Amino acid sequence: MAAKKKAVEAASTEVPTQDERGSRKVRQGIVVSNKMEKTVVVKIERRVQHPIYGKVVLRTKKFKAHDIIGCDEGDTVEIMETRPISRDKCWRVTQILEKVK
Repeated sequence: MAAKKKAVEAASTEVPTQDERGSRKVRQGIVVSNKMEKTVVVKIERRVQHPIYGKVVLRTKKFKAHDIIGCDEGDTVEIMETRPISRDKCWRVTQILEKVK
């Protein structure tokens, strides 16, 4: 009985750290659209080497991100992975790196 009580106390005091939970992905991109409420579309470009020809090619992908900061089109922002907010949104804007001029 005492061993069970100690095990319960030990389990309740442990708090999961960031390493145990896993790290969240962070990406930088350009805001393409802000026409929705609290949502922006962020375009992320990455350079990948072609598997056969070896030429470096640009690959782009668009992510919908939750925006409470208030980004404008053309802003460079940092987005972070988060829990699913809606059907398409599982990223959120963490900061604006560069405002559009």
